[in-house]
Amino acid sequence: MTINFDAAQWDKIKRDYEAWWNGALSRPLIAVTLTGGNSDRAEPDVPNLPFAAFYSNRTSAEAIVDRWDYELSRCRYLGDAFPSVWPNFGPGVLSAFIGAELCTDSKTGTVWFHVPNQQPIDGMRFAMDEENQWYRRIRSLYQAGLERWHGQVQMGMTDLGGTLDVLSTLRSGDCLLYDLYDHPEEVRRLTWNIHDLWRRYFEKLDHLLRPKNPGYTSWMPILSNLPSYMLQCDFSYMISPAMFHDFVEPELRASCQKLSRAFYHLDGPGELPHLDILLNIPELKGIQWVPTDGPAGSAKWGDLYRRILESGKRLQILGGLDTLDVLSGQGLDLRGVFLCCSYDVSSEKEVAARLRHYGAI
Repeated sequence: MTINFDAAQWDKIKRDYEAWWNGALSRPLIAVTLTGGNSDRAEPDVPNLPFAAFYSNRTSAEAIVDRWDYELSRCRYLGDAFPSVWPNFGPGVLSAFIGAELCTDSKTGTVWFHVPNQQPIDGMRFAMDEENQWYRRIRSLYQAGLERWHGQVQMGMTDLGGTLDVLSTLRSGDCLLYDLYDHPEEVRRLTWNIHDLWRRYFEKLDHLLRPKNPGYTSWMPILSNLPSYMLQCDFSYMISPAMFHDFVEPELRASCQKLSRAFYHLDGPGELPHLDILLNIPELKGIQWVPTDGPAGSAKWGDLYRRILESGKRLQILGGLDTLDVLSGQGLDLRGVFLCCSYDVSSEKEVAARLRHYGAI
């Protein structure tokens, strides 16, 4: 085993993340992965692709996991970082489980979902399909990873997507906007239909991962020993708070009640009008803020961060270690903050010094 992370390190990681979730950690969580190091094992012939969906069916799950193992062996994990992978089949792959076509373009590095023949909304019904090729592929990757790593590597839940986002794929976004006015009860019916399927797929995949998996993560590695997921509704960028309250909040609240530690992916200023509703869902434990100008613009949102943290929610911010320096200078209490970033392995000495400053090593 070439991955540089042992059982004692995992024990510390689990203790610190639990303390953070419970408000008992006296510092922020700072997960820094150093990339680009050397490995003591041979590089596989299988290429390192950004989406697992890019690999053909001729590439075995074991071969893909072997490539992931090689990449992990080239990393060093500082602060609160740990070795993790997640099978990335595109945002909202649940839509491909229940009716959409999964489309890929490896030249542009893109995955998207498409429904070629739209049905009238009152004729739409969705059902679980355990023989779906993408669902079976994801399961095979999990099985191969569990057999390879035996819990040394955290395997995150694939990106099932947000319920209304999945519906906007299956129905199309423009049609769904009209449906909010023309067929509101049908939208609610399909929302709960997808909600139930989302939960069933989550539980099936979770049952496969437990108990070897160290904990719960999604596409963002915020480790929890209780069920957790990064919920979202990017479709909400196009609707008012009143419509969010009507069509999004009930299902979102139900999802938060079923997940012990739900986070929410707040994607850009267009979703800020819904923040009050989110902060008033007691079962929602945290907010991930994604500024439209990317990590470089993260530091300027100090007032928003203060608002989230003072509501009692956890907060994930984007950016590098300098973002923490800026926010600390603004008098922000960083104890509820999670920061995940990466640097080249050549930066180890400088990064370690910054982590010592914040008590992360």
